[in-house]
Amino acid sequence: MFKNTFLFFVVLIFSCGNSIKNNENGEEKRTTTNRENESSELRNIPLEDKNIKTGADNYIEYLPLLENKKIGVITNQSGILTNETHLVDFLLSKNINIQTIFAPEHGFRGTADAGEVIKDGKDIKTGLPIVSLYGNNKKPKEEQLKGIDILIFDLQDVGARFYTYISSLHYVMEACAENKIQLIVLDRPNPNGNIIDGPILEEEHHSFVGMHKIPVLHGMTIAEYAKMINGEKWLKNGIQCELKTISCTNYNRKMSYDLLVKPSPNLPNSQSINLYASLCFFEGTNVSVGRGTNNQFQIYGSPYLPKSNFNFTPKSNEGAKDPMYKGKTCYGEDLTKIEKINQLELKWLIKAYNQTSDKSKFFNSFFTKLAGTKKLQEQIEKGISEKEIRKTWEKDINSFKKMRALYLIYEN
Repeated sequence: MFKNTFLFFVVLIFSCGNSIKNNENGEEKRTTTNRENESSELRNIPLEDKNIKTGADNYIEYLPLLENKKIGVITNQSGILTNETHLVDFLLSKNINIQTIFAPEHGFRGTADAGEVIKDGKDIKTGLPIVSLYGNNKKPKEEQLKGIDILIFDLQDVGARFYTYISSLHYVMEACAENKIQLIVLDRPNPNGNIIDGPILEEEHHSFVGMHKIPVLHGMTIAEYAKMINGEKWLKNGIQCELKTISCTNYNRKMSYDLLVKPSPNLPNSQSINLYASLCFFEGTNVSVGRGTNNQFQIYGSPYLPKSNFNFTPKSNEGAKDPMYKGKTCYGEDLTKIEKINQLELKWLIKAYNQTSDKSKFFNSFFTKLAGTKKLQEQIEKGISEKEIRKTWEKDINSFKKMRALYLIYEN
């Protein structure tokens, strides 16, 4: 049985958000250091099917590959085995020679705000150096990879285009290809793995929260996505990396999968993970998604929506030191108890837009980066229905599904 709370030793996490928006616009507001200088107690989310083994658990397949090699690890607090041992600690217990830990957004413990600037540091527990892969160093540099034979990638994705683990995956693969380093991706189930939906990214709106021509919800695991990046030659100049994937066992994407741990500070439970892709569009508007509360990505509201029975007041908390509308009453809607959704929902976004008195202030420039197209904002502003908007996605989604089928590891 899993404990209700427990200590994690290595953390790095991504999620899109208001602070990402600031970073994308070149504004860097806060700085923290990648150091194991304080404990981070995170909520344990139950695993529905304990028979599922993740790639990390299938160590009999990758440990022999690591013997007598110098290893780098890209991971976070989600990189644990089912016995709650962190991947880094497990590898060290097997005398694997880890050289460096690479930590993208949210820092080593995953408690930093979205978009917060993370400095390089050192893990006090193991003494291993930690290199930040965020801000101006999203791609590992040649000197940071010097002497490393193999990189291991183990991050828990949630299946949304703007959840930036897949963006980091791209840059890590590119660095591996350029420096002749093998990459081993330890796979994990996608909790939204049976949903393929949303507008396809248009190339001119390429950014760190949208790097490839895929829908908002892509319906692939991180290993399947790595195979697609390589197979479609999406890396710079069409190069390909030496890729090895370690699959999950006893898993198919029809299964309902609850994560062992929360994948980022503002995705605290399965409800938030299910609603994330739909509500994340609000991060490109003047509406809060509950950062600074205990119901992040399960509620939405703002001081500019009509007063209602439901309201909340954001305050500083883990992952949201300076949340949108801090200390101000926001009115909106509580989605904490709604049934699980199986598509990208636009109804809440459209409702909030229609209820906003000054519609000229509703959208901001980050919305187009999240949507991957200008068309969605234009469609909403013109009053086009959700049903009609969804029809405009169909052709591109069908084309994507055909490409996706080439890289699937698990049954649909």
